[in-house]
Amino acid sequence: MARIICITNQKGGVGKTTTTVNLASCLAAIEKKTLLVDLDPQGNSTSGVGLNKHECEPNIYQVIMREADIPETMRPTELKKLFCVPSNGHLTGAEVELVNAEEREFRLKSALATVEDDFDYILIDCPPSLGFLTLNALTAAHSVLIPVQTEYFALEGLSSLMETVDRVRESLNPGLEIEGALLTMHDSRTRLAAQVSEEVRKFFGEKVYNTVIPRNVQLSESPSFGKPIILYDIRSSGAQAYLNLTKEIVAHD
Repeated sequence: MARIICITNQKGGVGKTTTTVNLASCLAAIEKKTLLVDLDPQGNSTSGVGLNKHECEPNIYQVIMREADIPETMRPTELKKLFCVPSNGHLTGAEVELVNAEEREFRLKSALATVEDDFDYILIDCPPSLGFLTLNALTAAHSVLIPVQTEYFALEGLSSLMETVDRVRESLNPGLEIEGALLTMHDSRTRLAAQVSEEVRKFFGEKVYNTVIPRNVQLSESPSFGKPIILYDIRSSGAQAYLNLTKEIVAHD
């Protein structure tokens, strides 16, 4: 049965999609059959693995609206063990359309139940908000991975996120765990990065990964080529960091 991890932080620009795409790719590279579910209407995870989000129909929107099943939407990628359920701007409407829908928080959970046994890992890329889409991801997931940028205001909003996780545990998903907090966009030359890292470790304790994702030009460039970092430049510091993160996550199994 797959281990389902949702990658979320309602603060934008913290490396959430970068982490989803590159962790999924690294898991696939070490022969773990992986499904990347793009639950962000921006569709950046979709394009990040080389798919044209404008041509992907049906996609996760149809799944959430119960108009299609997961197997109908899955697309192969350059990596043999990595598959993607794509997203595009149509998903924006789901937030409004789900308001009065039955079992609105369980749409993704019930859809993923049909393919759980077919994968080792399922990673869900969430939008930068705590709306119904993120709620669906938290309800479906076994654990939450939280990217935290090592810059000013890094901890802003984390209390709200943790409160949401607690509420989901209480009413929708009692088994939901914190997978870990990941320090991203780290510049070891600055005192601020060291201070923020220390604050994050105080906030999350032992749940902070040893791996730290550095600021890296290749990591920034690779999405524009539709390639995860291990296919764009495996020798880069960004690729090595995500490979190390993958080892940490697999070691928790």
